[in-house]
Amino acid sequence: MDERISNAMKALEKNNMKPYYCETKEDALQLIGELIPKGATVTHGGSVTLAEVGATQLLASGVYNYLDRSKCQTREEQQKLYRDSYFADVFLTSSNAVTENGELYNVDGNANRVSAIAFGPKSVIAVVGVNKLVKDLEEAALRVKTIAAPRNTVRLGLSTPCAKTGRCISLSQECPSMTDGCHSPERICCTYLVSGQQREKDRIKVIIVGETLGY
Repeated sequence: MDERISNAMKALEKNNMKPYYCETKEDALQLIGELIPKGATVTHGGSVTLAEVGATQLLASGVYNYLDRSKCQTREEQQKLYRDSYFADVFLTSSNAVTENGELYNVDGNANRVSAIAFGPKSVIAVVGVNKLVKDLEEAALRVKTIAAPRNTVRLGLSTPCAKTGRCISLSQECPSMTDGCHSPERICCTYLVSGQQREKDRIKVIIVGETLGY
């Protein structure tokens, strides 16, 4: 695991993303506080990892201008917040996987999270546990189909095939593609983003935490 972390961090830096390593989630929370200026406009994507680290509580502490998605009462309010997020100073997220080649792999249902990672917010901070480190994009796609998507559908109370079986229905095919899957109206694997070498150096910051976090 130490070698995998080292390889990923070197590759992320080569790809113009700023890597950090924190041994514990408490250290990660402290680092997040150091990286976000007081008074900054901040928001985040849906993430079990951020909740486990305590990042959402930090954002709601009153120190920042927090665009809080949990306060949205209607779909219209939610959509407005998603659009306002593009103008945030800092967008926090996790990542479905980080490869040893220095790539972030993310899959979304609404695409608000992957679109904000790709463009909009001035700074993106991705917090990932060591359980999300993978060898390559093939392993990243498999991780989503067998871990991230099934567990998140259960968490969200959705009735997709993977919520019932624990794995994507596409894996029953001989050679499933990255985007193969069910046609459920509740499917959460709709938009796919691979973040490789970035033009804007250090806009994306990746905090790898030496613990198992999120899905």
